[in-house]
Amino acid sequence: MNKTYDVVVVGAGVIGTSCAYHLVKKGFTVALVEKDDVAKGTSSHCDGVALITDKMPGVDAALGYASINRFKELKEELSYDFELHQRGSLYLCETDEEMEAASKYAKDLAAEGYKVYAMTPEEMLEKEPFLAKDLKGGVFSEECLGINPFKLCFAYVNEVKGKGLDVYAQTEVTGIKLNDKNEVEGVETTKGVITTKRVVNACGVWAPEVGKMVGLDIPIIPRKGVILVSSATFPICKQKVHEFGYMVSKFGLDVKRPEELEKYGVSFTIEPSAGNNVLVGSSRNFAGYGTHAEIEVINTIAKRACRFFPILKEINCVRSYAGVRPFVEEHLPLITQVDEVPGYYIAAGHEGDGISMSPVTGQLISELIAGEETCRDVAPFSFNRYKKEA
Repeated sequence: MNKTYDVVVVGAGVIGTSCAYHLVKKGFTVALVEKDDVAKGTSSHCDGVALITDKMPGVDAALGYASINRFKELKEELSYDFELHQRGSLYLCETDEEMEAASKYAKDLAAEGYKVYAMTPEEMLEKEPFLAKDLKGGVFSEECLGINPFKLCFAYVNEVKGKGLDVYAQTEVTGIKLNDKNEVEGVETTKGVITTKRVVNACGVWAPEVGKMVGLDIPIIPRKGVILVSSATFPICKQKVHEFGYMVSKFGLDVKRPEELEKYGVSFTIEPSAGNNVLVGSSRNFAGYGTHAEIEVINTIAKRACRFFPILKEINCVRSYAGVRPFVEEHLPLITQVDEVPGYYIAAGHEGDGISMSPVTGQLISELIAGEETCRDVAPFSFNRYKKEA
């Protein structure tokens, strides 16, 4: 290899490919280095949505909403169809306690200007006729999007490949070269050395490994999730539908849930695909880096799905898969330069929001590297939040 680039992006999932795309659009030459292939990791083992209704009010929701708007621009910018559609999303509440918490959540988001509102059971059934008839109500937002995450990664890459971007698949990073000032000066790989002054660590759950190469402790851990895929069938649902327990599981909200669901963090989600399948999930637990879908988790998800959509009892499940989300305790990603290692950047830790937040993450990284004023305040996403006070 022995080539020189302005920036090396490590990791070709949705975050890495977005960073590469936005950097090339800024005029940088970029090497995208991936130990496997484009979109072979978490970005191909997930659902495909960009939601406002799975974010907490404040910084989290603001970043998600900015990405929703950026997705609409990317639909015109990118030649490759990544199956963007705007169908909205619907939360379901099984108990009065959940409905109370969900109503407050909807009001908090609405107060920040987002189109989110509570719905009665009757209003929900008008939108989704196959729902169970005994639910307490829900929350709806028309602003949420659906996306094919696999195609999104290739849309980012194909637009700029050969126009400033070179992709090095099946190429593992083995070290980061630093000079005597602790500044980045190169990336060592299984295929040679790439000379560069800037590296973006976009490795998701594997970001800590690339952090250790420069002496950093990046506090990201894998949080597993399982999804079931139905056979092709008639339209069961019209949009992303999930129970409010998803928010309870994701953020640890103080709402009581059945013990069998808590064990694996199971909460019901369903969304339609372009192939007339439905994706049904999901689980959320800390179980290392393995992506085996355990039969106990599959059964728990299936049982939960039939509770909310009884018609699913008549539909075959043809396969299942699992992915590992890059979890950080604060539920806010790292989109940051690292002051201790000039030229080293991190874009990781989005947990289950990597697809959703990829557009603005790539945009922010490109602006940081270009030395421009960023489109959003990056302080909440800084690595400095982990610095220990003296």
